[in-house]
Amino acid sequence: MYWLNIVGQRLDRLTVLADDLVRRKVAVIAAISGTPAALAAKAATAAIPIIFANGGDPIGSGLVASINRPTGNVTGITFYSAALAGKRLELLRALVPTALAMGFVANPANPTEEQEIRDVDAAARVLGLRLHVLNATSERDIDAAFTTLLERRADALVMGSDPLFFAFSGKLIDLAARHATPAVYNVREFVAAGGLMSYGSRQNDAYRQAGIYVGKILQGAKPADLPVMQPTKFQFVINLKTAKALGLQVPDKLLALADEVIE
Repeated sequence: MYWLNIVGQRLDRLTVLADDLVRRKVAVIAAISGTPAALAAKAATAAIPIIFANGGDPIGSGLVASINRPTGNVTGITFYSAALAGKRLELLRALVPTALAMGFVANPANPTEEQEIRDVDAAARVLGLRLHVLNATSERDIDAAFTTLLERRADALVMGSDPLFFAFSGKLIDLAARHATPAVYNVREFVAAGGLMSYGSRQNDAYRQAGIYVGKILQGAKPADLPVMQPTKFQFVINLKTAKALGLQVPDKLLALADEVIE
């Protein structure tokens, strides 16, 4: 078994890597670094079992035709991170009620980002906010995105859920602090490391389940017999120390919604 895992800005290598795994005649491929990795694996083979773990819509992206009966050689775990982007914006607005404009940073190389942008844009329209969408496919682009957000006077920032951003989580947290920009992320790990807030499922649980599915495949199970697993709980986490550093007073109503408050 081999893992198909690659940092976001090197997506052009996924096809080559997937083809190499097929030539090696591996028993199973675990494509866990986002939807592009899983799609590359699926394009490379219809015979080798593929287990994915990502935040996109597995039906909308074309990975499977059904959640309960995926058919074919692909199944896995989705944490539906991309689908929660609009909710993240709503929570951030509740913390920064005076905000008039929000930024959203996305990786256009990831097909799930298109739907994520639509969801954030819809939420922004409902709240009467201007939304500035900026693209980032590399570390350099992340620096440029923050500069542009300052120029456009964005009051806060929603980070996209592409794996690229998790790879540079430390840099993102530092930039948000340096520019005094309230930001919301898709997983708790950002907040534990000093980010302001997050809303999403527990990705560690998803990766653990992916490992369980790989084990079942190695023991003889077929992907078509393993339904796509979905999250049953979403976490809202706030870092009060970071909020204080940004001069933000967290409303009691928001604190009551939080599953975890980091002090």
